[in-house]
Amino acid sequence: MTLTVLTKRADFLAANRGLRNARPGFVLLTRPNDGRGVRFGITVTKKVGNAVVRNRMKRRFRELLRDALPVQGLPDHDHVLIGRDGGIERDFARMKLELGHALVAAAEGKGDKGRPPRKVKR
Repeated sequence: MTLTVLTKRADFLAANRGLRNARPGFVLLTRPNDGRGVRFGITVTKKVGNAVVRNRMKRRFRELLRDALPVQGLPDHDHVLIGRDGGIERDFARMKLELGHALVAAAEGKGDKGRPPRKVKR
């Protein structure tokens, strides 16, 4: 199974409207992609840390996804991992287990309750 990397902002925004599974170190978003195969993307914001920390987290996420998606990934879905504060200190083996549990929940169609819309300041 070949993995494709998401590069377009529209794909990330579309994934955000899909199923959401939050874990202590990351949030996994999954969404069907109309037969484009298994694709993945990674997002780590500046809230998490400086460039060194963010890049290290992205490398860890990339390795997690490359290991898990060929076996447990949802066929014809986009998978987006969003880094959370504290994810860099988490044990790699534990994150691997958490990703496995999140992928199983996503395959069963189970996700976290959606957040209410944000209030716009005027």
